[in-house]
Amino acid sequence: MEGDWLVALEQVSGRGRQGRNWSSSPGNFYGSTLVQLRADDPPAHIVSLVAGLALIEAIDTAVPNQPLMLKWPNDLMLLGRKMAGILLERSGERVAIGFGVNLASAPDLPDRQAASLTGEVAPQAFAPLLAGSFARLLELWRQSQPAHIAQAWLTRAHPVGTPLAVHAGSDDVRSGRFDGLEPDGALRLRRDDGALDIVRAGDVVL
Repeated sequence: MEGDWLVALEQVSGRGRQGRNWSSSPGNFYGSTLVQLRADDPPAHIVSLVAGLALIEAIDTAVPNQPLMLKWPNDLMLLGRKMAGILLERSGERVAIGFGVNLASAPDLPDRQAASLTGEVAPQAFAPLLAGSFARLLELWRQSQPAHIAQAWLTRAHPVGTPLAVHAGSDDVRSGRFDGLEPDGALRLRRDDGALDIVRAGDVVL
């Protein structure tokens, strides 16, 4: 039920976005929680921004002054390298949210660089920090306009004007510059010809 967390110290079949394998090493954090959507809740997809903000806030508390940056839609970067990922899946009126955070070590990935906090905080200590941040921000999501959550996310993300490419499908790759977020959390991509694309799903390469 909402508010409960499932935290694993070992994970044997982790899964990331688009069915990718998630490499799971001892000392890293693997946790999931559930949001029960209510009739008067704001749009559900804003929960992905809430999750990112909760994660970066929890790390700020655990290990202050890290050069962290959120990358749309669900990644956390440390010095430009992926340190954490968030996976959201909706079933009916429930949204399951899984967090994978490289607290102790970073995997050797073929397609991107990864980073970790090199064991500065243990999963058991990190779990209540993340749970507390998520609960607070989830309540803020329920009480605020979606645009306020999007604006808060932007303050911790790649700057407006950042060159990026969006892989929205196997044959759909769009490039341009980051032009901020729509109030509902969709990415605004300003093409080189000035056209504006609104992207609601895809992988971003900075």
